[in-house]
Amino acid sequence: MLRSPVPMVVTVHDLAPLKRQGQYLRSTLRFKLRYLAVQRASRVIVPTCAVADDVETVLDIPRDRIAVIPEAAAPSLYARSDEEVRAVRNRFALPERYLVWVGAMRRPDPRKRVAALTRASRSMPLVLVGPTGPWAHELPDVKLTGAVSDDELAAIYTGAHALVFPSDDEGFGLPPVEALACGTPVVASDVPALREVLDGRATLRAVDDLPGLLAAAESAERPAPPPPAWTWQDAAQATWQVYCEAVAETGICQIARPKHRAAALVKDA
Repeated sequence: MLRSPVPMVVTVHDLAPLKRQGQYLRSTLRFKLRYLAVQRASRVIVPTCAVADDVETVLDIPRDRIAVIPEAAAPSLYARSDEEVRAVRNRFALPERYLVWVGAMRRPDPRKRVAALTRASRSMPLVLVGPTGPWAHELPDVKLTGAVSDDELAAIYTGAHALVFPSDDEGFGLPPVEALACGTPVVASDVPALREVLDGRATLRAVDDLPGLLAAAESAERPAPPPPAWTWQDAAQATWQVYCEAVAETGICQIARPKHRAAALVKDA
């Protein structure tokens, strides 16, 4: 809403399109209107300090209007039993040892660098997990699972040798946190948001060093460090607090705290 009659809180996951002008010019009008809504919002929620810096500098939003509320792995993402791992291997015809990448592949996203990852030299099979478009089926020497359930994803993470995450820009980086929650080592590109979120829990390699990233993933060892302690329940509570602050500044009314807080609040936001 561009002219909201009540205080408006907007969540910004990242500003990748604005930092890649070619991508921004190809985006839809609805996408561009979102940034106008951000500039008119009472509060802006972002998942990392890295995105907060972008919102402040690129969209010229005052820092005191920005709230950093991290994301978290879903409760269903945890290390699964050997039986569950064998079942998911059989279901998707996965190799015994493999590296995994997780994300949407409906259309190419330059910052994810999936195509470059598949071309880089490696000795271990690579499994790509997520919904696909036609272009993904042209990627060489990879195994595609398509969209999977949370239970299947947890088993795929658990069975993987390591997660590889070569993005050159991220707003948060949820798959690495999910992988750690399943006990799987993570090797990722050294970019601000991932450095902030993973905070020493993963091996980081320079963005331009895909061979080094894959080599580090192939030599990764368990056990992986535990994931960040932050939960979706924490995120829901922090989000509710931002709503209360936005309303309190207007003097319109007071918000009654719900009897049952739920992490679904964050998804709806």
